[in-house]
Amino acid sequence: MNDFIFYTKSPNDIAKEVVEKIKQQRKMLKISQVQLALKSGVSLGSIKRFESKYEISLNSLIKILIALNLEKDFENLFTQKIYNSIDEVINGQL
Repeated sequence: MNDFIFYTKSPNDIAKEVVEKIKQQRKMLKISQVQLALKSGVSLGSIKRFESKYEISLNSLIKILIALNLEKDFENLFTQKIYNSIDEVINGQL
């Protein structure tokens, strides 16, 4: 049996989607890039690079998420339940 997993999205595609969601939150809160830099403690250059080239350190990303009230989304990133069988799903077990 072939164990290869074929991803439909590239790492760049995923990064772009993440950045767009974070950018939407920033705009929804009516926070400019300059204001986000001041509020998060991340340099304006890093924020611009993040939003245009999808590059940022993990520490800076977390600061931005906290400034935009998105830290809970990040904390829950890997908390999705993984089921080993349909019975576990039906019984609500893990």
